[in-house]
Amino acid sequence: MSSAALTGRTALVTGGGVGIGAAIAEALAEAGARVAITYRTHTPEESWLARIAEVSGAEPLALRVEAASEPEVRDAVDRTVETCGGIDILVNNVGSMVRRATLDALDLATWRAILEVNLDTMYLFTHHAAPHLPTGSHGRIINVASLAGHTGGGPGALAYATAKAGMFGFTRGLAAELGPRQITVNALAPGFIGATPFHETFTAPEARQRAVGAIPLGRAGDPADVADAARWLASDGAGFVTGAVIDVNGGQYFH
Repeated sequence: MSSAALTGRTALVTGGGVGIGAAIAEALAEAGARVAITYRTHTPEESWLARIAEVSGAEPLALRVEAASEPEVRDAVDRTVETCGGIDILVNNVGSMVRRATLDALDLATWRAILEVNLDTMYLFTHHAAPHLPTGSHGRIINVASLAGHTGGGPGALAYATAKAGMFGFTRGLAAELGPRQITVNALAPGFIGATPFHETFTAPEARQRAVGAIPLGRAGDPADVADAARWLASDGAGFVTGAVIDVNGGQYFH
């Protein structure tokens, strides 16, 4: 893809301050897009924001947002439109396992918290951003789900896997709904991606080792592997791809 393939377009990346979200924001900036990111706990470093400005040619917009709050989401979308002139690409990357819990220990509050951070946030940003996406050209929505949506995840991932599978259904339903506007809607389903806060928080070292050992390509994924797929989905080259779930897992799972 040309380094200028997304020039003149604006991408809003939720949860873009760290890990996969930050890698996607950087990849889209390198392709020429102006980037806006939201964050909550992972404040982006000034040096990283300066790099985004350098590679994209435009100052990034970084907004601290509680992504489960509709007023804050609405405000973030409005500020992005006002500052950047619109939104062409929405990347729904906010998500968390919150905590691992098998069914016997999975209380209703935890269940709801996990669905909220993964599904409610995606719905809210999409609901408020979709009216601003261009009709008839290059509108893109990319939802970052997980391999767990296919497999059920590891021990204690029941609610998380349920939420990520729900993202697949949302993606397919919305692709049909927004198709007449020529807006594509796709999902990414990363497998084991190393160097992210997710595995540092929720996956024990021995489990990480087992996971990498099960990957046919013989290595953990990198956030850049997911970002490259997102950059392609955002491009004109993927203009006839919609309703798809793209697996990024090194051969760990086929379906």
